[in-house]
Amino acid sequence: MGAKNVNEVTEQTWKDEVFPEWGTWLNEEIDRTTVPSHKFMMWWLVNMGVWIKSDQQTNLAIDLWCGTGKTTHDKPDMSPRHQWSRLTGGRKIQPNLRNQPMVINPFAIHHLDALLVTHFHHDHIDMNVAAAVLQNTPDTVPFIGPKYVVQQWLDWGVPKDRCHVVKPGDVIKIKDIEIEATDSFDRSVLITDPDSKELPADSTVPDMDDRAVNFVIKTDAGTIYDAADSHYSAYFAKHGKDFNIDVALVAYGENPIGVQDKMTSVDVLRAAESLNTKVVIPLHWDVWSNMLGDPNEIEALWKLRRERFNYQFYPFLWLPGGRFTFPDDRTKLQYYHDRGFEDRYTHPINLPYKSFL
Repeated sequence: MGAKNVNEVTEQTWKDEVFPEWGTWLNEEIDRTTVPSHKFMMWWLVNMGVWIKSDQQTNLAIDLWCGTGKTTHDKPDMSPRHQWSRLTGGRKIQPNLRNQPMVINPFAIHHLDALLVTHFHHDHIDMNVAAAVLQNTPDTVPFIGPKYVVQQWLDWGVPKDRCHVVKPGDVIKIKDIEIEATDSFDRSVLITDPDSKELPADSTVPDMDDRAVNFVIKTDAGTIYDAADSHYSAYFAKHGKDFNIDVALVAYGENPIGVQDKMTSVDVLRAAESLNTKVVIPLHWDVWSNMLGDPNEIEALWKLRRERFNYQFYPFLWLPGGRFTFPDDRTKLQYYHDRGFEDRYTHPINLPYKSFL
């Protein structure tokens, strides 16, 4: 701790001491992990943020967001153009406080091969992350996203030659990893105004492909389907035919009354079945205090319906900052952080007597 006594403590010294809450712990873990052959690893970075590392040690970050939600009651009401105003007719600010700590320090990222963002909602795209990538990683690292994501990066000052616009059907190769953009089913983004001077008329249905994509990440060890903030869609079944999916990442949460924004527990199971995936991982349920979900509900429903519908997939209930290894964790249902103390009794104990505890 920098301060030696209470007279040296300020609000800034406190912030410097405790934020980000995980410091560089997760950065170090990712950097120091060598992925074995024929496997890939992922770390959950909160919300829909995911880090993927292949067995060739190629690193991708997707939807890495290091921001916050509401921090004060003294906020103006939502504007009539806000997506939730448009959807509900309400004006009161939503009480969406950030519910999870910062598990990664973006300014301690040095080994990255590409930054991907699925859509321009500001809990998926982050100016802090963009700045950190520009400042601390090689100038060959591309920024990959749909049209309006790239426009946001350009407005923030990301060099144009670093940005790559993708739409469904586009394929980009990053070392040993193939990334294919495909259709998004995020209806919320269709009523969200991008940071653009020209806004569509209220009655216009915008082109989804300009606003959002899903990503199919193909590694030598398996394929990840990132559905981002997609709602459930019958067209998932087409993607299940088009791609050989091993792990599907989907957005799950508890929708407030009058709001349809995240998949429900049944939607998650339907999506997994339609995508013909081996593993489905619900994300996004963790971050907002007003949409906090309980993924145990998904596991309970999966157990209830598994025999009846002959499910061939497993749900995996993750925790932010946790690691997932494929195929090792293919049938694992729940993650728990390392409990430590694996070196117990490797050195002499120091107790008054053995039965002390």
